[in-house]
Amino acid sequence: MHYDTIILGAGAAGMMCAGHTGGRTLVIDHAKAPGEKIRISGGGRCNFTNIYAGPENFLSANPHFCKSALSRYTQWDFIDLVTRHDIPYHEKTLGQLFCDTSAKDIIAMLRAEMDKVGAELRLNTSILSVTQDGQRFKVVTKSQGALVTLTCSNLVLATGGKSIPKMGATGLAYDIARQFALSLTDTRPALVPFTFSETPFKPLSGTALPVRASAANTSFDEAMLFTHRGLSGPAMLQISSFWHEGEDIQINLLPDTDPFESLKARRQTDGRRNLSTVLGYLLPAKVADYLSHDWALTGNLADQSDAALRELSERLQNWSLRPTATEGYRTAEVTLGGIDTDGLSSRTMEAKTQPGLYVIGEAVDVTGWLGGYNFQWAWSSGWAAGKAIAERVAKTPPTG
Repeated sequence: MHYDTIILGAGAAGMMCAGHTGGRTLVIDHAKAPGEKIRISGGGRCNFTNIYAGPENFLSANPHFCKSALSRYTQWDFIDLVTRHDIPYHEKTLGQLFCDTSAKDIIAMLRAEMDKVGAELRLNTSILSVTQDGQRFKVVTKSQGALVTLTCSNLVLATGGKSIPKMGATGLAYDIARQFALSLTDTRPALVPFTFSETPFKPLSGTALPVRASAANTSFDEAMLFTHRGLSGPAMLQISSFWHEGEDIQINLLPDTDPFESLKARRQTDGRRNLSTVLGYLLPAKVADYLSHDWALTGNLADQSDAALRELSERLQNWSLRPTATEGYRTAEVTLGGIDTDGLSSRTMEAKTQPGLYVIGEAVDVTGWLGGYNFQWAWSSGWAAGKAIAERVAKTPPTG
């Protein structure tokens, strides 16, 4: 059974690509439904793009690689597609766009685009092997106990990375890439909570506050959430992509306040109150109480000299912590690193040394920030590969 194009993976990038390839296209996935990561994203409403998406919002060994695809299929192009399908959406903070109703609207839209061009979808299907005989790719699959051998002229790797293995993530794209001599960069979990060996923040579990979090000279102003295992929330997820084991992270607990001036002013009005109580005016009460005990803060505010208040202010704005690790691929939203971009065309996503082999989405060493950026990379890279394949199929004589 021959296809012009077989796409491995019915996620965001794979379905986007299938809507543009032209010719006879088959999308294969092991899951029982397409777009499972889309379905669970954004609390079930899918943060499908970001109005500020640009190359500066992505990490890669080659930061220039993503520019071509992102500039040729932008967030505005995807927003236009969403609008044409009458999907209501809204903007949250920092340019993040979410569906008003359900993430399933995005999945239905992508399926409709696939149906429009006649792309087929085959679910509950495992990939047993992929080979190439010089003319065609051969894909051996298994479904309901039956082995089926398929061939194609163009093969697209869109199976993602290693994140969220309970949804079936295996790193299959990496294994296939190695078969065809494509190099990989180091991979690790990204957009993931931090853990601490002694669970010091268990008493604060569930408490959140706005902070400025920093790692590797990169900072994000967003919310931080204390958990029973460590630290989470958007600020922590963001800097997890920049952090390496053994390094410290820095947290500014009062990014929009000058704590020295605030404490100095309160010394005139609340001097008789103890430090823990006064800190509770600036921070959530549980956090203030925790820090007072952890930092051994004693005495009333009136007893504190300017030097002591400056030292406390510095600690509040530069709280240095060393996580033990992260929660790993189990909860990581994405995989950092992947198939090396040096082996791919930035315009078409095609392997430079293996004509007809394309790699898109999370499998590529391009990782976005939290906030809709990774979906935009899926749309842009999927579109770029789809358009390139369509041109190739149009020039290829029909085969039996």
